[in-house]
Amino acid sequence: MKYICQLTRTKKMTVFPVTTSTLSAKDLGEFIRDKYPLNENFSCELFRTGMNHTYFLSDGNTKYVLRVYSHNWRSKSEIIEEIELLNLLKDNNLNVSFPIQDKNGGFIQEINAPEGIRYVVLFSFAQGGKIRFMNEDTCFLIGSLMAKIHNLTLNKTIARISYDEKSLIESPYKRLTQFFSKELPEMKFIKEIGKSFQKIDFEKTRNGIVHMDIWYDNMAVLNEKEVTLFDFDFCGNGWQILDIGYFCKQLFHIESDKNKYELKRLSFLDGYQSIRILSDNELKLIPEAGSVVFVFYLGVQAQRYDWSNIFLSENYLKMFIGRIKSWTKYNKEKNMVS
Repeated sequence: MKYICQLTRTKKMTVFPVTTSTLSAKDLGEFIRDKYPLNENFSCELFRTGMNHTYFLSDGNTKYVLRVYSHNWRSKSEIIEEIELLNLLKDNNLNVSFPIQDKNGGFIQEINAPEGIRYVVLFSFAQGGKIRFMNEDTCFLIGSLMAKIHNLTLNKTIARISYDEKSLIESPYKRLTQFFSKELPEMKFIKEIGKSFQKIDFEKTRNGIVHMDIWYDNMAVLNEKEVTLFDFDFCGNGWQILDIGYFCKQLFHIESDKNKYELKRLSFLDGYQSIRILSDNELKLIPEAGSVVFVFYLGVQAQRYDWSNIFLSENYLKMFIGRIKSWTKYNKEKNMVS
């Protein structure tokens, strides 16, 4: 102990580098109150750490969501594109969590964290709760809201990622090869998905801006009658059927009773088609769309292993690919029966 104390006195200790710090909720609250027209009664508390960190601000009556983007995760220009998209949706009376302007009319704050600059955006709070086991009426509402967003963003583009063969399959596979052998059956299965994907005809599939992460964890449901979407962190450009396929696949894994799943899936599609009709080709692409988005997120988990490396075990890979296989098998059998 004496030796350690002596070293401390004679040699100045340097700050060890970090990849992602957790900002003090108390100090973050003071920072935000200074930047926004909020009264002193607003307190800040950490809600969740993840790819980005989420905080809640509340004075007991009004509540906001504060997102602290991870360092080098999204560029400032990408966040601006997300904000402009959300403002477009808000201005067209679509239920989304939208960005809040600061005292100077801006939307983005910068914080010099230990790892470097982190961007901060304040969002409106989506009223309601997360419902994992949603009913058919709620599924209908989700479908209609998704279709309204797709209609508004049809053939539009934003300066962000384009979801195509490279970003959905090739890049994720390349990232995964850093951690897994190409000879693993699961890695070979991803290769097969890529080969099948190359054969798909997307010419008659509508393009536009996609959310890419619409499932129960990114929406709030109020009284089972009002749905509000949030977390557009993965928004980009692509075939809008990707959003539909991803939601159906998430619903498939959540609802173990496949008879109930079918009722909810059909209700979701009815809600969507109450706003705009899906072509036969688009309907046929739902299974493939759901699969490739799951491969994309497996690649994200490999890319962001610094957030949590539990995704980099062979057991996890087998479980994840097993979900894609079960989804594929179910849809093939269903098509054979129909």
